[in-house]
Amino acid sequence: MSQNLTVAVVGATGAVGREMLKTLHARQFPAASIRAFASARSAGSKVAYGDTELTVEELKEDIFDGIHLAIFSAGGATSSKFAPYAAHAGCVVVDNSAAWRMDDRCPLVVPEVNAHALEKHQGIIANPNCSTIQMLVVLKPLHDVAGIRRVIVSTYQAVSGTGQKGIEELERQVRDLFNGRDPENKTYPYRIAFNVLPHIDVFLENDYTKEEMKMVNETVKILEDPSVRVTATCARVPVFFCHAESVNIETEKKISAKEARILLSQAPGVKVIDNPRELLYPMPAYCIGDDPTYVGRIREDETIDNGLNMWIVADNVRKGAALNAVQIAEELIRRDLVRVTDKSVFM
Repeated sequence: MSQNLTVAVVGATGAVGREMLKTLHARQFPAASIRAFASARSAGSKVAYGDTELTVEELKEDIFDGIHLAIFSAGGATSSKFAPYAAHAGCVVVDNSAAWRMDDRCPLVVPEVNAHALEKHQGIIANPNCSTIQMLVVLKPLHDVAGIRRVIVSTYQAVSGTGQKGIEELERQVRDLFNGRDPENKTYPYRIAFNVLPHIDVFLENDYTKEEMKMVNETVKILEDPSVRVTATCARVPVFFCHAESVNIETEKKISAKEARILLSQAPGVKVIDNPRELLYPMPAYCIGDDPTYVGRIREDETIDNGLNMWIVADNVRKGAALNAVQIAEELIRRDLVRVTDKSVFM
């Protein structure tokens, strides 16, 4: 099947869409044809695919016939509208937006954690929130061994999580401040340059933000364990790429920091950098463009019997978006699941 596979990247002109194309090429994704789609205003433009260029086509409802797999990175409204058309045409969708994550018909997948969930897909598979992905790549091996009861997470999220407009706003504000000008806020409610905003996405009725509740709800769905309790505080920091997280867990069984380091050093997709005496720990500036999720500062929480603290860093555009989506696509091929069994389920 893969030798005749036609793959579409929807939202190909955005930062994550371009990274998806880059990742597909770098991993030598087994497709006979790669096509790039975006809105009408981008149609006809070019995007890089390895040493060649793809001509961007306009995204329409009727373009999915003959396309076997579509990776969406085009925002929730676009995914809500077009993903059902793709599934109805027999195309399997891997969607990077929040539109389908909590839909019971759609598996929410981190391949290192719950690839088995793909077996029951009905045409649309959801890519989790970037912060959830990197946290669960690290926590799943610990959960399997010790049983996680509670998670307390604080995130320090890069402006690229807001897309190109977040990157440009930080760049512009830094220039303005260095040149003695008052920076203008367009993307964020307050200045992001040399500041920290304890606010990502909209506030909900419970005073948590939507981003925080994504981490809560997605963790439970992916782990398939409603007994795991999660509380989150998500902050935006003036860093271009890579999200960092301070994570505290309480487990059913005791697991020492040493045992956790050994376990995580063997876990797929995880790289341990943890030597406090040598000042070795993960940092966003040194993880840009890397595939692994990094973890360090692993230490026992001395306030409870079975607790661990850790520091997790990953490139939010790669593992937090493009790479995870491509890994899902690879897993679909490996399991021979690039097919839709019920074309009407989303229509």
